[in-house]
Amino acid sequence: MRYFIHFAYDGTAYCGWQVQPGVPTVQATLDKALSQVLRQPIHTLGSGRTDAGVHASHQVAHFEADLPEDMTFDLLRYRVNRALPPDVQVFRMHEVGPKDHARFSAEARTYEYFVSLQPDPFRRDQALYLDRAPDVAAMNEAAAYLVGQFDFTAFSKVKGAETHYVCYLYEAGWHAAPGGLVFRIRANRFVRGMVRLVVGTLLDVGRGKLNPLGFQQILHRQQRVAASGAAPAKGLYLSKVEYGLGIVPAE
Repeated sequence: MRYFIHFAYDGTAYCGWQVQPGVPTVQATLDKALSQVLRQPIHTLGSGRTDAGVHASHQVAHFEADLPEDMTFDLLRYRVNRALPPDVQVFRMHEVGPKDHARFSAEARTYEYFVSLQPDPFRRDQALYLDRAPDVAAMNEAAAYLVGQFDFTAFSKVKGAETHYVCYLYEAGWHAAPGGLVFRIRANRFVRGMVRLVVGTLLDVGRGKLNPLGFQQILHRQQRVAASGAAPAKGLYLSKVEYGLGIVPAE
């Protein structure tokens, strides 16, 4: 049977989501815990990759396994969380159809990037600290140019595995948050490195190094060299993965 697992993690100690030899990754940590609890080899496939240091408040993966007859989802979640380190924790599991796929069945994903405007030692690995408030109105004027369907080559890492760079953005904007700001961006898909490059360039708008029209021109030029540097990984969270009706049962 195939199952979806919904979980969250602090990515500080990990070299990203995907299994890599010789380094700690979230996927390897989750696979190990599931295999240990279910006493069978388990291999998860996530809804998308996150880079080293990036967090997730809602990540989804699927796996296939034969569950014991007396194993409820609540009991499985409890045992898996006991086997996991405290910086990776599961909050939901459920059965899905044999063709439901954590990555390819996802219809939208939301990322959030947190900026702290107050020194906070408890968020040193969870938010980007700025000692001066940026121009939020200018950043939102620039971010509005992202909504719609565009080629995001300008905001992608070079030599990525993507076959194309076209994404449809439903939302992109900065909002007030406790102690600072959060940038929320929602799309049908994202290319590698896209959110951090968008945030880094928008912050240059907020610092007055670039105007909103210049930001739009960078998007339309489709040249990676035109964008600013990527914002640090520590402020970025995968915060929501959405699926069509019937895949994720109502709680």
